[in-house]
Amino acid sequence: WVDIEGRLLHRLRPETGRIDVWTMPERIASFALREQGGLVVAFASGLAFLDLDTGRVDWLCKPEAHLPHNRFNEGKADRRGRFWIGSMDDKLTASTGSLYRLDTDLSLTTVIDGGIGISNCMVWSLENDRFWFADTLKKQVSVFDYDHVTGNLSNRAPFVDTTGQEYGPDGGTIDEDGFLWIAMWGGSKVSRFAPDGCLDRDIHLPVSKPSSCMFGGPDLCTLYVTSAIWDSSPEELRQRPQTGGLFAIDAGVRGVPEPRFAG
Repeated sequence: WVDIEGRLLHRLRPETGRIDVWTMPERIASFALREQGGLVVAFASGLAFLDLDTGRVDWLCKPEAHLPHNRFNEGKADRRGRFWIGSMDDKLTASTGSLYRLDTDLSLTTVIDGGIGISNCMVWSLENDRFWFADTLKKQVSVFDYDHVTGNLSNRAPFVDTTGQEYGPDGGTIDEDGFLWIAMWGGSKVSRFAPDGCLDRDIHLPVSKPSSCMFGGPDLCTLYVTSAIWDSSPEELRQRPQTGGLFAIDAGVRGVPEPRFAG
């Protein structure tokens, strides 16, 4: 998992509790494992390959170099091995972000051109026919029809809207029942939603800003949840000393394997 502002990449080995840490050349926003080894990484300024053994960074592209107030944020691989990446306004005041798809031939396609505040929660249905995407700044999750072969999106519709609440949807994942798990930034909880958008349950956490979640462990039965200290006051850090921690939850359901980037 990443520490964006700390410019760090962490890796936990659940069987031993060992944590490896790498310092990055700039803020690291998201990544996916590559089938041929190493990572494809969304750094704040652009996309690159990263070799964890040597530390070598091979830059691929910087499609938003003309937008100095933007940075990249969420990124995930789909089940055809493509890497999807979203950007955001680093000042959290405008909707200048976009959504991109890096294909396995390393060509980059703009899927949503502008209008995004903070890109988050990229999830594909188990049947590969729907795609969920969150804009945390707008406090909304949208669902699209998804063409698994072409990677095209259509028929955007509302899925979850937390307008008026103190929290908004951040990173998320899907379980083997096809239900979505979404970390609620500012809400001290992870929420599970049925495929039709109905709230199934909340799991409350001792921190206010859970940032993402992912199933892991040898049987994919553990829901790992990251959290952030970002913008937390000294008083909040005293009251919630686990802020910024990584949590492991027995969610009572299995996840599904995360794809790797095939390029």
